[in-house]
Amino acid sequence: MAVLAEAVTHYRAGGFPQSGAPGSGGNVAAPGAALGADAAAAGTPPGLGLCGAVSDNEGHWSVAPERCACGDRQSGLSTRWTKVKAIILSAGQGRRLLPLTERIPKCILPVRGRPLIGWQIDALARCGIDDVTAVVGFGAEAVETRLAELYGPRRIRTLYNPFFASTDNLVSCWIARAEMHEDFLLLNGDTLFEAAVLERLLAAPAHPVTLAVSRKDRYDDDDMKVIRDRDRLVHVGKKLPADQVDAESIGMMTFRGDGPRLFREAIERALRTPEALRQWYLSLLDALAPRGVVYVQTVEADGWTEVDSPFDLEAAAAPGAAWLAVAEQPPVAA
Repeated sequence: MAVLAEAVTHYRAGGFPQSGAPGSGGNVAAPGAALGADAAAAGTPPGLGLCGAVSDNEGHWSVAPERCACGDRQSGLSTRWTKVKAIILSAGQGRRLLPLTERIPKCILPVRGRPLIGWQIDALARCGIDDVTAVVGFGAEAVETRLAELYGPRRIRTLYNPFFASTDNLVSCWIARAEMHEDFLLLNGDTLFEAAVLERLLAAPAHPVTLAVSRKDRYDDDDMKVIRDRDRLVHVGKKLPADQVDAESIGMMTFRGDGPRLFREAIERALRTPEALRQWYLSLLDALAPRGVVYVQTVEADGWTEVDSPFDLEAAAAPGAAWLAVAEQPPVAA
């Protein structure tokens, strides 16, 4: 129970500010420093990302796993992708983690001394993504303070969702809609992953929407289950016929080409209905699927984990946890 003890220590010490609106400087920032500085610090040749992501200095990256400098599992991919920005949905409190999240937002609970969102941002940077926006809500000041401590005051942009206590994550997407005018990656704030998982998603064909999924023998009631037809999404949701489910969403997806516009328009339509306040954003992908614009990309099942409960938090930090194999590389410098 070491990880729970670590979180409780922060809680008892009151080491994080109480929840509230964001600080005066938290919402204005510039994109982060280039990955090249981090690669140089790690002894990596210029232009080579920590997971073999090679820059052509024109905003594009390609996977060269044979040149991987960090020892990550090799995906076997060698595909060019357009650089994207990332939006992390981190507005929730994480009530299933109470009392640990009574004062500490879920996204900054410590896992081996580093907050969940810190692990995410470091993995994004290892794949060449340094333009990051986080949607915050519960404990916004605490999140912004922790991000500034880790990356400097102008590295990560934040957007405040004042409705976090009474709405679901579709509203957080609405708050971030101004960031959705170009290719982007959308990431749940409780998904931890090794960089090879993100590499595989980024190297997938550039469809309008691509949802990262993984497979296992049995799916729980709380899993965001997926029905697919080869590489096309048919349905995504928690209440799907068990005999038709063959994958689950890992809470990570890309929007490219027409995808940002399609998703943004779907958000705007949904927010005109009363159901939107308690609606998951994946329900919009379910609605877009019949139009043939939503695809899936299978990733390694043991390369990611979701933190929803104290058990999940403990398992995420356990020795030998697969997603940690590379994530424990030195953190990305500010």
